[in-house]
Amino acid sequence: MNTDLEGSEAVTQGIRVVVEPQYFAERSVPEQGLWFFLYTVTISNEGLEKAKLVTRHWIITDGDGSQEEVKGPGVVGETPVLAPGESFSYTSGCPLSHPFGSMRGTYQMVAESGHSFDAEIATFELVGPYTVH
Repeated sequence: MNTDLEGSEAVTQGIRVVVEPQYFAERSVPEQGLWFFLYTVTISNEGLEKAKLVTRHWIITDGDGSQEEVKGPGVVGETPVLAPGESFSYTSGCPLSHPFGSMRGTYQMVAESGHSFDAEIATFELVGPYTVH
């Protein structure tokens, strides 16, 4: 059973980031302290010039308040370049040791003009089934 959760949306300098998380029961083993979530991200360029996604920075907060930061080049092995009006989507996953948590972060973008900026990934909740927090 996959449970769809409420996502998030943010726009920074013409880059819209929409996240749709879901609980992924097939990879979760609650009795062993593992809850697995998938999230699909759609990055859309609503600006006036091309922009390249260079790096990602995630802050993952587990249900006990502990945080993990994940930084690295691109997303899913790619550094997409988005022309105005173009979008890029990908799906990735996140394991937690508690049935709930949250994620937020930024994508470092470089515009065609050379200007770099951080596109916000607004906070979204990760909540397993039958969880009240």
